[in-house]
Amino acid sequence: MNEAKPATTTSRPTLGLTGLTVNAMALIAPGAFLWLTFQIQALYGAPMAGQAMWFGIVAALLLCFATAISYAELSKLYPGAGSSYFFAEQAFLSKTRAYRFARLAKFITGWASHLYYWVYPGVMVGVTAILSGYLLNQFWPDTFSGTYNSLPFMILFCIVFPLFIAYIAFRGVTGSTGVNVAVNVIQISALIVFSIMAISYRVNHPEGSVGLHLVNGTPVDFVVAQEPVVEDGKPKLDASGAPVLQNKMDKDGNPVPEMKDGKPVPFTLSYAADQAVTMEPLDADHPKDLTPHFKFHPTAGSVPAPHGFSFIIIQACIAILILVGFESVTSMGEEAKNAKRDIPRAVLLSLFIQGVVCYLIEYFAANYFMNQGYTLADAAGSGAPLGDMMVIVGTWLFGSYAAGRAFMLVQAATVFLALIGTTLSCLNTGARVTYAMGRDEEVPEHFGMLHGKRLTPHRAIWTLAIISAVLGIITVFTYLGGTTPTPLETKYHNLWYSFGLFRPETYSKLPNSLVIMTLISNFGTFLLYMLTCVIAIVAFREHHAFSGFKHFFVPIFGLVANLGCMLFYLVGPFTVSGMSVKEPYIALGVCVVWGAYGAYYFLTASKKKGRTVYVEKPAVTV
Repeated sequence: MNEAKPATTTSRPTLGLTGLTVNAMALIAPGAFLWLTFQIQALYGAPMAGQAMWFGIVAALLLCFATAISYAELSKLYPGAGSSYFFAEQAFLSKTRAYRFARLAKFITGWASHLYYWVYPGVMVGVTAILSGYLLNQFWPDTFSGTYNSLPFMILFCIVFPLFIAYIAFRGVTGSTGVNVAVNVIQISALIVFSIMAISYRVNHPEGSVGLHLVNGTPVDFVVAQEPVVEDGKPKLDASGAPVLQNKMDKDGNPVPEMKDGKPVPFTLSYAADQAVTMEPLDADHPKDLTPHFKFHPTAGSVPAPHGFSFIIIQACIAILILVGFESVTSMGEEAKNAKRDIPRAVLLSLFIQGVVCYLIEYFAANYFMNQGYTLADAAGSGAPLGDMMVIVGTWLFGSYAAGRAFMLVQAATVFLALIGTTLSCLNTGARVTYAMGRDEEVPEHFGMLHGKRLTPHRAIWTLAIISAVLGIITVFTYLGGTTPTPLETKYHNLWYSFGLFRPETYSKLPNSLVIMTLISNFGTFLLYMLTCVIAIVAFREHHAFSGFKHFFVPIFGLVANLGCMLFYLVGPFTVSGMSVKEPYIALGVCVVWGAYGAYYFLTASKKKGRTVYVEKPAVTV
């Protein structure tokens, strides 16, 4: 029998620079996030904010690099398990006056980091369930809808998937690193292939050329005939009194082309400015209130253009989700062979490789690809925009829909592998932060135990797996909130859709659970990054290696940038068209409750254990 060992047992040092870097890169996972967050980036802030998607990533990168420098500098001083949590205590203890706040700073940092490290794995479980639900339609189109993922299936997936990931983490970090190496090589290679194909599609389809567009998931190169929607034997009318039209389908469910001179009318592409940004009704309830709606970029130069400060901030605040992870290796100080040398390098190297090299290239390719055949509005209403794009470019390049679909499925397999690596990495990191707090008796002591044989924080790992399952279910519950999908077809009224569905008009009024959970994780990230920047300033304030640029200017920039992003969500919904007030304020409410409970827990636990809130005398740092 392998009994748990107390906190004095340390982890086995096995990781070099490569192992540390790929563990952080697995959490950033450009393949997974390009596939899954593109829809959120297209939807939130619509109809115009999506045009600043690429520049928003640049802004988020600047924020992350400022924070990454602080992490790298701190890890030189304090290599050890616990990341910012460990840094906070050591930084304050080493000061002649601020030492009194060491325990308080340590707890606040650890508690805030749990808002990120505990929610983030749940978001990953949820988005993996959404991807899996999308793929079910590709394999069993007569059983699973392409518009609605099956909620019963996603709930089952959210229970099984984190338990599988927890088992990998439980076996030890060495095994986890091997998985992460393989995942990174596969996903980056796949993304390079897609990026080249997406750019080639746009280059080879100039103004006036015939292009492809999707009809019920099938790419066609002709204009589809329209027919009125009939309800109760009468044509359905919109708010302006005009008949509502739909694509005309034959008895086999195939689109019927619009005919002219006995031939199908070709679907021709235009990149004119009035097609790239169109004037459309604000919503279905206000058909006469026309506002600009961004559809696609008319030129390559439009993709990296700023397009407006508010739009940049909206995109940057979402892009934080796709860039976090570089700091995860700082919690692996006890697993590193040479922590002081390799961890600072791994922090910056992982962010540069995937943030600068991978993300900026692939987001340029995906944004440049968009055209009249696949607009930003199409991406916002899709469960997998990148899957749609891959079907189109694959059909064009390989000559058939079957080949295009096969190409998409191969890419989807690499995304699924990337999500395994991402969820594994963030679960590893979250469990080790909880382990560090348990070892210090700031949370229940059993979290500070290592497994007797595996030397992994097994109790923290399995606890986080259960939490991830619950949060994953919450993430997928109303992932279509804020959209108006078409009604579920009659043929899908089966066991897999027996509960969890709402009417299309109800979805348009519901908050988007995927966005809410993403924002909760992001707000936790902002809080953690702000605290880390403050800790960096404190740590080097009386240190002989103090540098005004690295240890004051850069952390101040990171602090202000992170704070600015959080404050923007307080005012943005009232000043920027397309920003819903529901999701950010629900997320902020959760953060307030978490902070209030943290304060209550800290004070009551301290009283029970007879511990003082403030450190009474300075201690020598390790």
